[in-house]
Amino acid sequence: MTDPARIDQMLTAHQSMRREIARRIVGQDDVIEEMLIALFAGGHVLLEGVPGLAKTLLISSLARVMDLSFGRIQFTPDLMPADITGSEILEEDQAGHREFRFVPGPVFHNVILADEINRTPPKTQAALLQAMQEKQVTAAGQTHTLEAPFFVLATQNPIEQEGTYPLPEAQLDRFMFNVLIGYPDLADEVRIVESTTGVLGQEPAVVLGREDVLDFQALAREVQPQEQVTRHAVALARATRVGTDEAAGAAREYLAWGAGPRAAQDMVRGAKTRALLDGRETPSLEDVRRLAAPVLRHRLVTNFHAEAENVAKDTIIARILDEVPA
Repeated sequence: MTDPARIDQMLTAHQSMRREIARRIVGQDDVIEEMLIALFAGGHVLLEGVPGLAKTLLISSLARVMDLSFGRIQFTPDLMPADITGSEILEEDQAGHREFRFVPGPVFHNVILADEINRTPPKTQAALLQAMQEKQVTAAGQTHTLEAPFFVLATQNPIEQEGTYPLPEAQLDRFMFNVLIGYPDLADEVRIVESTTGVLGQEPAVVLGREDVLDFQALAREVQPQEQVTRHAVALARATRVGTDEAAGAAREYLAWGAGPRAAQDMVRGAKTRALLDGRETPSLEDVRRLAAPVLRHRLVTNFHAEAENVAKDTIIARILDEVPA
């Protein structure tokens, strides 16, 4: 059994974080929830949204309430891997001795905003994705470990695709969630304009320290879900795989390729963390189903039929959920 006192601490911390982030961010409740789930589950997030939706402000606010170091990398076509990971420079001391010294790059922070990751060549993308997977950087034959927690939030612009380098499916699979940031509703947009054109509001207060974040990540790993929760996550992932007996009708009709085992793993990890953030000891089937869309949407490859009929991936996922009931 998971320690109830630690669960209460995590619930209280979650509520405090949401309250402090709301000082600077209006609305976007689902986006914030999914980001926090990924953080405490130890995953990474791929954010998609048009410019001007406060993605940078949201990410920096998240880092601020946790007292974590924050680094931003603006991806451009001329960005090199060393611009991300760091490089060695030759230094000479007062005695005339020369030696190489490693200068860490912006990846050596706890929270990383990888802005417009699809605007840089694959070689540079791979440098960041290697750090995401291995939590370390190799430069000039030396391996440098990244300080935990290490949380990457990469952004992509759904428009202006000219001159971009789309992430291949194998690299997309490294992200736990693909989170979509949409336009705010009327009431929220009015509040946004009022709050950003008047007197500056109060800065978010620090709620968690680094050790607290690491403790909550460890707590999420300790949760033991019921077998039916794990089986349902696996069933949803297997229902996307075209050419198998378990493929859902929507998958056969609209997908060219389905999700691998990592999708089921991420649904279970996310469900466990979502339960803790809600003050519950164990996840439910609803936790898995709630996270199916952000886990699956970047792992599915649509076929020509879906492209011709302009069928969105979220629509396909919704149909799969209907075909694989809880």
